[in-house]
Amino acid sequence: MTDTRMPNGQLTLRTLAMPGDANAAGDIFGGWVMAQMDLASGIRAAERARGRVVTAAVKEMAFELPVKIGDTLSIYTDIARVGRTSITLSVEAWAQRYLTTTLEKVTGATFIMVALDQSGQPTPVPVD
Repeated sequence: MTDTRMPNGQLTLRTLAMPGDANAAGDIFGGWVMAQMDLASGIRAAERARGRVVTAAVKEMAFELPVKIGDTLSIYTDIARVGRTSITLSVEAWAQRYLTTTLEKVTGATFIMVALDQSGQPTPVPVD
């Protein structure tokens, strides 16, 4: 059954879940899913900051459903807040089940990214 909810935010990253990312039961490791969410957060925050960003914190992450080998994982990001040097993003991971049109939300989290200058020090995020 297709999830009746719709993804929130902008599609930022799509990737395929492969056997090397799974345990013996065919479930994709949660750490792999989280890494994809971190990549998407970094892409979106760097675009907004127009420069280098790093992950400062991840909050409120809970897995709702497993990701299986062959699923296409889509990561959606929404910039929830821009502080002086930080960008807070709401991030959702959705799985399109292998060879189907079924789309289900598997997890979500809040990522806080910090803009850095060339010497690695926090720097103000430009006014949009």
